[in-house]
Amino acid sequence: MIKVSDTAKKKIIDLMKEDGFDAATDYVRVGVKSGGCSGLSYDLKFDKNKGEDDKIFIDNDITIAVEKKSFLYLAGTILEFSGGLNGKGFVFNNPNASRTCGCGESFSL
Repeated sequence: MIKVSDTAKKKIIDLMKEDGFDAATDYVRVGVKSGGCSGLSYDLKFDKNKGEDDKIFIDNDITIAVEKKSFLYLAGTILEFSGGLNGKGFVFNNPNASRTCGCGESFSL
């Protein structure tokens, strides 16, 4: 399961509206792809369609779609939003990551 913090929920709803999506019916697609300074990087985008191989989670009124191959890397992750001095953006607090880069956008197992 992937959890969504209150601050991430508010930002997701705002961004989805700006991009023509509806948080009540559309998906936040979260995934993992090769690349980044630590080997794997996070991918987050909005989607209106559910894929055949997607696992669907609802947390804090946000529906998250994750492809099965990415789910193994993301199980137990908490999606947060940081607006602090180190920059704004979504932060993946991933208990499976053994090492992350300084910016938090990539990780390794």
